[in-house]
Amino acid sequence: MSTPEIRRATADDLDDLFSICLQTGASGEDATEFYDDPKLPGNIYAAPYIVLRLGLGFVAVDSEGVVGYVVGTPFTRSFEKECEEDWWPALRVVNPDPGLDHDRTDWNARMRSLIHRPVRTPGDLLSDFPAHLHINLLPRAQGQGVGKELIGMMLGAFHVAGVNGAHLGVSSGNTRAISFYRRVGFRTLVEGDEALILGVQWTEEMEE
Repeated sequence: MSTPEIRRATADDLDDLFSICLQTGASGEDATEFYDDPKLPGNIYAAPYIVLRLGLGFVAVDSEGVVGYVVGTPFTRSFEKECEEDWWPALRVVNPDPGLDHDRTDWNARMRSLIHRPVRTPGDLLSDFPAHLHINLLPRAQGQGVGKELIGMMLGAFHVAGVNGAHLGVSSGNTRAISFYRRVGFRTLVEGDEALILGVQWTEEMEE
């Protein structure tokens, strides 16, 4: 198996991103059994960053294909607006609203609720951490430095775009991911019962 190489993601990678998002959707484990639509998590956490103007992404590719990705945007608030105008409306047509009182243990209902009521990032967080990202790796790509390289590529792209702070969300039960993020420089910004928001800032000197 070859060492994964990093390149910009394109629309041709969407099927792989949908698959990886599903296979890592249960705190890093396979979430296939929980969803009636295998593209449901990817339509929230991966695809819009490749399709919409303000998103961007990178993929890691080995001899067997795409093994991981990082997607994000340097301009979270503007990206949220773009999603509201150009992404969520079509998904709302084919994903009925489960309502505010939906079963919290129903993974499909939780995702569909996010389509109808997307998370809006707090403004006080965006003042210092205006960018955000999502990263997922298949097991065969883990422990090789691929995740660190993907995040480095994304943070470099954010820096070029003129921002110097980024955040991400992670399930509080995904201790392996939390440890990884902290090793590459993220710190806890918000700690909830079910999830954490972590952030990282950098300077031009750190990029050199």
